[in-house]
Amino acid sequence: MATASRTCGQRYRSLPLDLVREEFSRLVDGAGPPTVDGAAFAHLPDRMLGLGELRDLLLRPQCPGSVRDAVWAHLVARARAEGGCWTVACAGMALPALVRVAAWVAARYPGEVQDVEAEALAGFFAGLATVDLGRAHVLLRVVWAARRAGFAALSEALDAPVPVAPRFGPAPPRPGWGHPDLVLARAVGATVLTETEAELIGTTRLERVPVVRWAQEHGAPAPTVYARRRRAEQRLVAYLRDGPQPTMASDEGRKRRTVRSPPVVDRAVRPRRYDSTAPSRKSSTVVHKTAVFSGLGE
Repeated sequence: MATASRTCGQRYRSLPLDLVREEFSRLVDGAGPPTVDGAAFAHLPDRMLGLGELRDLLLRPQCPGSVRDAVWAHLVARARAEGGCWTVACAGMALPALVRVAAWVAARYPGEVQDVEAEALAGFFAGLATVDLGRAHVLLRVVWAARRAGFAALSEALDAPVPVAPRFGPAPPRPGWGHPDLVLARAVGATVLTETEAELIGTTRLERVPVVRWAQEHGAPAPTVYARRRRAEQRLVAYLRDGPQPTMASDEGRKRRTVRSPPVVDRAVRPRRYDSTAPSRKSSTVVHKTAVFSGLGE
């Protein structure tokens, strides 16, 4: 029993995200830990902050979204410039979100948990190198890079034929469309949803986080968030039902391209003028139902 417990413990500690947690703890508690000057950011204490304290401050619902973006832009810029401990710092700061991503994918992944966490972590590091620091929701977009990597691994595993006994032949692949987060990820890839809209739907619908809380964490009014989610869900439903629709810009372009020139009128045929001085002529009171009119005056 002791041997089995020790083996399970060793396997658990070997998971990529647990290694990140251990490295982040050593970084925070070690000699000369990295710090961030809180005076450079609004709503943060006017002193040097350790990474553990900084993460707790950013996770508070009262922290404005603009402050989170500013801090994360600073962290990602340091990771790009210096690498090493600052890359570990970013992964450790984002660990709560990465754990949620990996847990959801791992619960549906037919293979080893290590593979899922490794793919998600690789996607996160790729996002650190490419995310646009001038746009809002820096952390959200980096975490979405991790989600896409995890979803890609899950989709590939679900699409693979399931091995069965030879006499039954190969089994058909299992579709991945039924997984809600896969649907959201593919909608983002098809530019039907933005990453923020997909995160909003996934967090408030699937994880059942209240919209008011999500709005507070992102520094947006709750009515605006409700309206944004409604519009995004309408586009998502149309995408799932009818496939990608052309944009309004392409519709307008098509209309401009199909406008026809006005027809050429034969000047030899002119409509008869109405003469108010001419005596009126009564029309016949009996009109045959099959009568055909040329449209020209007699």
